[in-house]
Amino acid sequence: MNFKISSFANRTEIFGFLVLAVLIVVILPLALDIFRLNLIGKYLTYAFVAIGLVLCWGAGGILSLGQGVFFGLGGYCMAMFLKLEASTPEATKIQSTPGIPDFMDWNQLTELPWFWEPFHSFPLTLVAILVVPTVFAYILGVAMFKRRVGGVYFAIITQAIAAILTILIIGQQGYTGGVNGITDLRTLMGWDIRTESAQYTLYFVNAFLLFVVLLVAQYVRKSKLGRLLVAMREKEDRVRFSGYSVANFKIFVFCLGAAFSAIGGAMFTLQVGFMSPSFVGIVPSIEMVIFTAVGGRLSILGAVWGALIINQAKTLLSEAFPELWLLAMGGLFIAVVMAFPNGLAGLYTTYVEPRLPKFLSGNGGKDADDDSDADVPLASKQAAE
Repeated sequence: MNFKISSFANRTEIFGFLVLAVLIVVILPLALDIFRLNLIGKYLTYAFVAIGLVLCWGAGGILSLGQGVFFGLGGYCMAMFLKLEASTPEATKIQSTPGIPDFMDWNQLTELPWFWEPFHSFPLTLVAILVVPTVFAYILGVAMFKRRVGGVYFAIITQAIAAILTILIIGQQGYTGGVNGITDLRTLMGWDIRTESAQYTLYFVNAFLLFVVLLVAQYVRKSKLGRLLVAMREKEDRVRFSGYSVANFKIFVFCLGAAFSAIGGAMFTLQVGFMSPSFVGIVPSIEMVIFTAVGGRLSILGAVWGALIINQAKTLLSEAFPELWLLAMGGLFIAVVMAFPNGLAGLYTTYVEPRLPKFLSGNGGKDADDDSDADVPLASKQAAE
């Protein structure tokens, strides 16, 4: 049993998980009022995207500048269900066509579009939150990776897709709510999500799902797949010549990152109460990359810290200096990337971890929270063990 635990996470990583759990589950709910706690919950939804980027970009070397697409798709799936629940014939009796969302009535639609119909069912909505973004990522991954499109070309293509989807959502106002998005979301299965008790509940549900995603990501990193991803990042041709299907591994991790992002988008919609195209386009997608880079693109825990710290700094700076916060955020990103390319997690690994007691790191601080041991050939590891 001890061997299995140590192979899943070393003591330093377990300590990091516990510290993060105590902060999110105990300290913040006790220290913050409901308004600030709801903001933290919103920041944590971005952490889902950052964790997916650690697997795609940090481990696999796949830089996607369009993760906002999957975040938005998950959010829109949840928003469609909530909007239909709020658009009962009784609640919309003043409309020309009762029983459809208000923005459809304003755009002179007389019946619900066919692709909205499945979102009357909450179980189907939960399935759609995972399936729709994952299938879209699969189609994109097959189209790109099977043709060996990667690097900066893949990043530019994903960025273009984010821009295209934003334009499509805004242009189809009668079906999507246009630039305003889907708003006025009130209840979930009859439960008022706007009350303080509901916001507390949603915060803890969000935290629980975040740690589930963290455990899944940690399992992938420590598995043979994780070692292959790092090998592909460093020497892709060598992995291909060894008989592995590089394209299939890239497609899988890209789809996994999309599913993580979609969960974050759905929880964002529940906690904030709306979803709009402003969370789908190029700017939010690049911001999500910044969270990952600042936190540390080799560390799943660093990605969560990056999402929390950068968004909190963004909130404080925008409140204090509304005209300068963008410049401050850009300067912070440039400084961290240039001075500390492995982000805050790299600082921790380099300067803090070696000074921790040996019982925390297991072997005197040699186990870092990155993939440094993943490049060691598997046969050599097995021989050493």
